[in-house]
Amino acid sequence: MAVMSYAEAAKQAIAEAMRADPRVWCVGEDLGRGGVFKQYVGLVEEFGPARVSDAPISEAAIMGAAFGAALVGTRPIVEMRFADFALCATDELVNQIAKARYMFGGQSRAPMVIRKPMGMWRSSAAQHSQSLEAWYAHIPGLVVVCPSTPQDNYAMMKAAIACDDPVVYLEHKNIWALEGEVDPDAPGAFGQARIRRQGGDVTIVSWSDCANRAAAAAAMLAEDGIDAEVIDLISLWPWDKAAVLGSVARTGRLLVAHEAVAVGGFGAEVVATVAERAAHRLKVPPRRIGSPRGLIAYAPNLEDQMRVTAEAIAAAARQMMEPAPA
Repeated sequence: MAVMSYAEAAKQAIAEAMRADPRVWCVGEDLGRGGVFKQYVGLVEEFGPARVSDAPISEAAIMGAAFGAALVGTRPIVEMRFADFALCATDELVNQIAKARYMFGGQSRAPMVIRKPMGMWRSSAAQHSQSLEAWYAHIPGLVVVCPSTPQDNYAMMKAAIACDDPVVYLEHKNIWALEGEVDPDAPGAFGQARIRRQGGDVTIVSWSDCANRAAAAAAMLAEDGIDAEVIDLISLWPWDKAAVLGSVARTGRLLVAHEAVAVGGFGAEVVATVAERAAHRLKVPPRRIGSPRGLIAYAPNLEDQMRVTAEAIAAAARQMMEPAPA
């Protein structure tokens, strides 16, 4: 196994797919200079500007052109630069790409990977820091992926490129440099969560960079004698209901943590599913922790008030372990 950064792992997966299949190509802003986060460095030199294509600053045009290319048989990787900017192409994604297979009776498909760097990055402010994964999980026809580690970013990128449906691929900007071992033979699978840590006292469910914080919170809880199980969903649609329900059946406690705004966040879907299917297993009411419904500030001290930290996750879990008042 090789040690790679989160950014390098996805780039490696893309390069391997492009070498194996001439239909795979990349399009987006600033790709010719390696991408705004350097996640495409070296690809234009190997594959040329026809397959690593610089595009004008028009997200709608990028998404629409890639959709047309997908319909005629290519497999585009669409770089949206920031998840926030991708909102300019929401109509193309939600009303056209997500619905193409259904509207054409299965005769046409849109095999696309739509990369959307997401999440809080130091002092990026309200228009460059959002976590909007729940929006896309709500849309029928879209696969939604939120990898948290280099291994997952490699394996899930390979799976996304091979998928015949459009995949909204959300990578957290704060962990481009995160390093870890990558096993190229370990497959990625939609709807298959990973148990980051086994435990019997409380189930903590998360994804994206917040899953890394959940793992750190579990280490803190272990020092207090609390045995937390951490489930990294990896993909939000489909999501691994069986893994979550099985864990809750053992622990009797559920805490969902995500960086996105708590109101309307995907954590509510997880909590509702457990409440509907496993309420009799719960020792205490399920909880979720997310960002408050506010705009993300530029000032670091205010930005930090919006963050879901490992300390906050651990504190919420400790509260769930406290005996109920008489």
